[in-house]
Amino acid sequence: MKKQLILEDGTVFVGEGFGSETATIGEVVFNTGMTGYQEILSDPSYCGQIVTLTYPLIGNYGINRDDFESISPAVRGLVVKENAEYPSNWRSELSLDAYLKMKDIPGIAGIDTRKLTKIIRKHGTLKGSICGIDENPQEIIAALESRTLPNNQVMEVSTKTAYPSPGRGHRVVLVDFGLKHGILRELNDRNCDVVVVPYNTTAQEILSLSPDGIMLSNGPGDPKDVPEAIEMIQGLLGKVPLFGICLGHQLFALACGANTEKMKFGHRGSNHPVKDLRTGKVAMTSQNHGYTVTEDSVAGTELEVTHIALNDGTVEGLAHKTAAAFTVQYHPEASPGPEDANGLFNQFIELVKAEKKEAVTNAKA
Repeated sequence: MKKQLILEDGTVFVGEGFGSETATIGEVVFNTGMTGYQEILSDPSYCGQIVTLTYPLIGNYGINRDDFESISPAVRGLVVKENAEYPSNWRSELSLDAYLKMKDIPGIAGIDTRKLTKIIRKHGTLKGSICGIDENPQEIIAALESRTLPNNQVMEVSTKTAYPSPGRGHRVVLVDFGLKHGILRELNDRNCDVVVVPYNTTAQEILSLSPDGIMLSNGPGDPKDVPEAIEMIQGLLGKVPLFGICLGHQLFALACGANTEKMKFGHRGSNHPVKDLRTGKVAMTSQNHGYTVTEDSVAGTELEVTHIALNDGTVEGLAHKTAAAFTVQYHPEASPGPEDANGLFNQFIELVKAEKKEAVTNAKA
């Protein structure tokens, strides 16, 4: 079954279709990870996007029940060089093709993904469509040029109601902007008593849950499209220890008076080196974002830059100068990717412990 991948700049790729036969439109991005396609497909931060995987063979170890980062994938399509039709792995339960069919996600294989990646790197992310071979490319291109992509991705992927993930340790309220299960898993591993709440929960509602700490999750899209979250963070800052990841990092920056901007093609992969400016140590990190905190905008705020990306110098970490709050742009829970930065969860727990101890001391004074 032949399919086309058509970009808004007029480029047309013809390949073999797999997965769903549904036509789709989305922002075409690329991920450089060599493994982890199951986690990538189920990462809510890819909501509304057609993901190109630069590693040439995808699907070779199949799909299993354990490696999902969400229940319902929000990715719009998948582009690969070669789709492995017959996976081989002891955990494999179904093929990539079968999974995409089950979740109604179209895929296209057999195209030059190196060429596609170079186009995106040169021109930036582009709108694109995976469609049937009979579709008129000029009509599709015209439709793409006039199409405005949705900006309500966080609303689409966030939980609609609060729910608990019980533990006997510290109470952590986890704000779901497009939560990866890996973050929840790390908190559960530390015996945290987690309450997951929707993205539009107010500061007053969060404080009524008596949290010891607050986590701001990853998520898709432009942070400026979530103004209610910025107001919520401002209402929490300085009252409870706070840790933000990815979109949570960007929202935290906006809440503190800094600015964000869209990147040309973003950071998506599992081998991005990040330097801790306080220790000089470098960690290999997993990343997935198309926006970044503008470094110049941090000046004049109560924030300091703690981490930078070694590839392009962009901001990768922030800490508040007076409040117990810090954030990172990358994913310390990995899933997929290296676990170099996993200790940040321990750092958050230690911050929670310190704040609780200080509160007890002040109460006795």
